[in-house]
Amino acid sequence: MKEFHDIAWYVKKLSKEIPEEVRKPVPQRLLGGLAYVVIIISCMMVMQQMNMNIIVNLFFSIILGFSFAAMGFLGHEILHGTVVRRPWVRNLLGGLAFAPLSVSPRLWIKWHNITHHAHTQDEQKDPDAWISFEQLLKSPKIIRWVYKLPLNFRAFVSFLSLTFTFSMHTMKMFFTYIGEFKSRKLGVWMQMLVPWAVWIGLLSYVGLNKWVFMYLIPLLIGNFIVMAYISTNHRLNPLVPVNDPLANSLSVTVPKWIDVLHFNFSYHVEHHMFPGINPKYYPIVKEKILEFWPEKYLQMSLVKALVTLWKTPRIYYNETEFLDPRNKNSYKSLGNGLDVRNITYKKNKLNIN
Repeated sequence: MKEFHDIAWYVKKLSKEIPEEVRKPVPQRLLGGLAYVVIIISCMMVMQQMNMNIIVNLFFSIILGFSFAAMGFLGHEILHGTVVRRPWVRNLLGGLAFAPLSVSPRLWIKWHNITHHAHTQDEQKDPDAWISFEQLLKSPKIIRWVYKLPLNFRAFVSFLSLTFTFSMHTMKMFFTYIGEFKSRKLGVWMQMLVPWAVWIGLLSYVGLNKWVFMYLIPLLIGNFIVMAYISTNHRLNPLVPVNDPLANSLSVTVPKWIDVLHFNFSYHVEHHMFPGINPKYYPIVKEKILEFWPEKYLQMSLVKALVTLWKTPRIYYNETEFLDPRNKNSYKSLGNGLDVRNITYKKNKLNIN
C-alpha cells in the first residue's frame, strides 16, 4: 500500500528550506490585472465604435477571452490572500478580477479555498471530484446511458463542454453553498448578480450582434482556457484517503510566456502544498519539492495532459482506476501505472444496466 502524507507533513519538511520573503503578499501582481482591464475596456470600445467584419471581430473576441481567463487566474490568487491580506480589499479586488466570469468572491473562498483545498480528491467531500462507479449506478438512467456512448464521442462532447463548464459549475456551487452563508446570504447573492447585471446591461447597450463578440464568445473562450487547466489539475489523479498533494494533484508545463500571462497557474502541485504563497514564487517551491521527492512529483505538458484526458474515461472504478462503462475497460491513474506514452486497459466483468 502506498504511503500518503497530508499537507502539514510536507509543509513541516519544507518550511526551513523556503525563504521567508516568499511568504509575503505580492501586490505588484495587480499591475498585471490593470493591464488586462485596459485591454478589455479598449477592445470593447473599439468593437463598439467600429463596424468590423466577422474575422476581425473574432480576433478581438480571442483577445478578450484570453484576458477573461487570465483575470480569473489573478482572482484565484488574490482570494488566496497572496496579493493583499486585508479581507475587504482582497474580496473587492478578487470580485473585480472574477467579474468577467461572474464568480462571487465569498462563494469562491467557501467552495475552493475552504472545501476543495481541504478535501482534494475525496470522493464524498471534494465538490470538484469526478463521480465514482458506485455513484454512476445510483444516477438517473439518462446519465448511465450517456456513459455507454463511445469513449471518443464522450471525449469530444466533454472537450466541447469546456466552453461553458466553469460557468455552469459555478452556478451549481452557488446553489450548493448559498444556504450556508446565513446572515451574509444577501451579500453573496449581490456578488453573483451584479456582474451578470453588468453583462446583461452591456447587451442592452450594444445590441445582440456586438454583444456576442464582446462578451458571449469571449466567455466561452475564457471558460475553455480556465477548464483546460482545471481539468488537468486532478482528473488524471487517483482518489485518495489522505489529502496528499503529491498524489492527488498534477502540475503542467507551458511555455514561459504563457506562465507569465497566466500568473503561473500551471504550478498546481505547488499551489496545493503552499496555497498561501504567491504563484510568483512557485518555481522556488518546485525546486525544493524535486530535491526531496523527485519520484513522487507529477507533471507533464498541458497538451499531453489534455490528450491523456481525451484517451481515458472519467468514471472512478475504484480509488486508483478509471472505468469506461461502455466496454467495461479500466485504466490506471497517475502514480498508479498510467503510462501517458502507452495507455493500456484491462477488461472487467461488470453488470451495468
